[in-house]
Amino acid sequence: MCRCLHVHPSGYYAWQKAPLSKRAQEDHRQTELIRKAWVDSGNVYGYRKLHDDLCDQGERCCPNRVARLAKSAGIKAQIGYKRRPGQYSGKPSLIVDNTLDRQFDVDAPDRFWVTDITYIKTMEGFAYLAVVIDLYSRRVIGWSLQSRPTTELVLQALLAALWRRKPKHKVIVHSDQGSQFTSIDWSAFLKAHNIEHSMSRRGNCHDNAVAESFFNLLKRERVRRRLYKTRDEARKDIFDYIEMFYNPKRKHVRNGMMSPIDYERQQKISSEGV
Repeated sequence: MCRCLHVHPSGYYAWQKAPLSKRAQEDHRQTELIRKAWVDSGNVYGYRKLHDDLCDQGERCCPNRVARLAKSAGIKAQIGYKRRPGQYSGKPSLIVDNTLDRQFDVDAPDRFWVTDITYIKTMEGFAYLAVVIDLYSRRVIGWSLQSRPTTELVLQALLAALWRRKPKHKVIVHSDQGSQFTSIDWSAFLKAHNIEHSMSRRGNCHDNAVAESFFNLLKRERVRRRLYKTRDEARKDIFDYIEMFYNPKRKHVRNGMMSPIDYERQQKISSEGV
């Protein structure tokens, strides 16, 4: 073998015994840290969030280095997907003003919530997921998954949010013009709980961009990588994503690269220390 490579045997065996350089050893060590952070994220983080994770661990490295090591190890972020264009028809029974008006940056918790519905495929049939998100931290504060997209579905998600947060002042809840959000039952529930309703313009998904963005993340990072046999299996996995990963761990650029729960905790500590 040494002769085929035109290398003297003594040189070949010396190369075999030589230890890795300090730089190579450091590359290997940090690559393993990057791989662990990537696996902990559910194999979805790109190099920017991986770099932030390493900095949280006290590592000294630049984003370009993390990008290089991640690329050589075959580690990359999950790529998004395009939504199929929807068709809009019919006329909602109730329309309210767009109070939110795309003002998605909120400086206090429980002021503006957004809500929406999406569907999830299972071998048992579709499952429908409704979520309520606090714009302050992007935290999912209420959710419900059922076999039918009824008004009961969105009411259960909103009830869960009210139970968890127990707001002491009026909250504005923003939704699209889906039939669930224009129903008499929905309107009566909001009135009974001192909640003001804000509504997107007809067929304009950008008016509810935060909820749309969450569903995009959920499907890209979890749902489209699974095959659910039953709705109950889907419910358990959605619980794991929201309550065990998204809320407590997933970093958000808007939150200064902190998870929703960490962001709320830090802001509370900061306000109490003032």
